Amino acid sequence: MRISGITVPEDKQLWVGLTVFYGIGFSTAKKILKNAGVAEDKKSGDLSESEEALIRKQVESMTLEGDLKREKAANIKRLKDIHCYRGMRHAKGLPVRGQRTKTNARTLRGAKKTMGSGRRKVEKK
Repeated sequence: MRISGITVPEDKQLWVGLTVFYGIGFSTAKKILKNAGVAEDKKSGDLSESEEALIRKQVESMTLEGDLKREKAANIKRLKDIHCYRGMRHAKGLPVRGQRTKTNARTLRGAKKTMGSGRRKVEKK
């Protein structure tokens, strides 16, 4: 089954297979299948044409993949342009949502900027 240029894996259950789309997670995949009236444990190869059309219609009505990535990048750029607090945190590469930075925050700040103990190695004589 192909939806907007992306192949849904045939060997996985549909609720897992739909997560190959950027922007669809497990809960959204289950909602799509529930609205389409398709069992979650079915595989994409076992679907009838009408079921496939219902799922395709649901997925194509959502903002996914490249459009979603562009929208997300535009939102972050807008925050940076208006120089708000969140925008400045994005620009500096620091956590945006209030996490502590004295320790942790390795993902954003990078692992190479760790603080040492302040002690220097002593050469042996």
